[in-house]
Amino acid sequence: MDYIYIDNSNLYIEGRRVSAVAQGLADNIVQAMKDGVFDQGYTISFGKLHEFVCGTDKKQIKRAALFGSRPPPNDGIWQYAKRAGFELHLEDRNYANKEKRIDTGIATLMTKDAYKSDGYKNGKPDQDTFVLVAGDSDYVPTIKELQQDGFVVEVVFWNHAARELREVASKFIGLDQYLENLRL
Repeated sequence: MDYIYIDNSNLYIEGRRVSAVAQGLADNIVQAMKDGVFDQGYTISFGKLHEFVCGTDKKQIKRAALFGSRPPPNDGIWQYAKRAGFELHLEDRNYANKEKRIDTGIATLMTKDAYKSDGYKNGKPDQDTFVLVAGDSDYVPTIKELQQDGFVVEVVFWNHAARELREVASKFIGLDQYLENLRL
């Protein structure tokens, strides 16, 4: 069984950078990051993303959680994610309109799923794989703790994910080669 956790904004923003490089708008990912270059037309399909990270056998998935910022009331984007099969975890932005509490929300839910015994949602190290779709090193301590207790923790993200995150993962799956497959 798998548990899936996705940092939507991180995935979306960095995907736009990867696409900018692929479109020739920047020479490489470092330049795209340094100069703030994005492919403004790149959007990830929630349906394609769900199929990619969860596969086609929905019985194998205990949780597919998508984290992001609460949209304005007239924005229907999260309804597409919900229809694709994601459980939504939305947080309000702060006073400066910055996204907050996403990384800690993901780390908290991963830990809760691994250790809280509440029926079917009790992680089993010999059976369950935790899949994180995010790219920054904030998750390294959580991953290390889960692994010390026998859990497999895979990371799926664009190839320029934090080196420490790629190295600590039980398995790293780079998304750059799937850029067009995930496009809306």
